[in-house]
Amino acid sequence: MSELNTVFNHKNFLATLTNRPGVYCMVDKKGTILYIGKARHLKKRIASYFTHSTQDSKTHALVTQIANIKITVTHTESEALILENTFIKIHQPRYNILLRDDKSYPYIFLSEQKFPRLGLHRGAKTAKGRYFGPYPDVSAVHETLNLLQKLFSIRQCQDHFYRNRSRPCLQYQIKRCAAPCVGLINQASYQEEVQHVVLFLSDKSQAVIATLTEKMEQAAQALEFETAAKYRDQIRQLKKIQEHQYVSTEGGNIDIIAD
Repeated sequence: MSELNTVFNHKNFLATLTNRPGVYCMVDKKGTILYIGKARHLKKRIASYFTHSTQDSKTHALVTQIANIKITVTHTESEALILENTFIKIHQPRYNILLRDDKSYPYIFLSEQKFPRLGLHRGAKTAKGRYFGPYPDVSAVHETLNLLQKLFSIRQCQDHFYRNRSRPCLQYQIKRCAAPCVGLINQASYQEEVQHVVLFLSDKSQAVIATLTEKMEQAAQALEFETAAKYRDQIRQLKKIQEHQYVSTEGGNIDIIAD
């Protein structure tokens, strides 16, 4: 497989490059950002730019202008995705426009209603509500939504289904929804659950744990042991799945995208 000869010594660069996930920032000799991308395997992804077999004319034009590539290493592909989106919004490199595809990353959508619903969303953000993400793929959204159903009693059903209920559905029976469709939870209590979801999706699960711990202690003091046990189980589950995002750089390479 033949390779391109450019002013950028990609062979030397690839020889020391990690195969961990992260974000790469391609710059020209003037320091102008040409393109920002993310990768599950940095070395494998960047190597693909320097082979004829994977190039179209736009990619070829990009590669011939590369003078350096700055790397930001992350722990997960999800973190890389978040960083990539953030950096692109800040710098808006022109090759991100020229090389972009029609793929739309999925989000979790919380509707703006009296009793909001949670659901998967892709495409234009036209509906009123809050969007959390992006997520690397649809399966990651479904996994998160499934977790949230176990922790908080927020409906995930479509509005046409919700409006036409005369009795609780199976989700209520298995304790994954509070059945607002038939009035089995008041708006204030429901909004409290919604706020917990918002905090959780905003990476503030510690604040949710603190609130639930306080409620657990209050319930225990009031001898409401079943309620206290419910809070205890929620706290345990939250602590179990609590994750912290970390971002590291190699050789101070963050400078190019942080100024």
